[in-house]
Amino acid sequence: MTEDTIEIRGFHAHIYYDPTTRDVAARIREKLGARFEVRLGRWHDQPVGPHPQAMYQVAFLPEQFSEVVPWLMLNHEGLGVLIHPETGDDVKDHTEHALWLGDKLDLNVEFLRRVQTS
Repeated sequence: MTEDTIEIRGFHAHIYYDPTTRDVAARIREKLGARFEVRLGRWHDQPVGPHPQAMYQVAFLPEQFSEVVPWLMLNHEGLGVLIHPETGDDVKDHTEHALWLGDKLDLNVEFLRRVQTS
């Protein structure tokens, strides 16, 4: 399958926070849940998987991209946000295919590579 024929099954937005910005992250989460039909993932107050900082995930459908992403662009309140597609290639999805709002974090890509090859 070539890059131009890869199907995007969905998107994830990872909202990063720390103890001092958790309330901001909670406010964004509440607004996202009220405004859009998205799947709000669990709070991860410690780094998990490839994510070097506390975060929660927001999953949404490809047809929602044009609404959810612009809203996040205007409402991320200074928090770092990773937005990536779900194509089945976690390494590329989190790196080459990713968009960042706010500060870009260094992901643990080796974690993704190990999971992808196992």
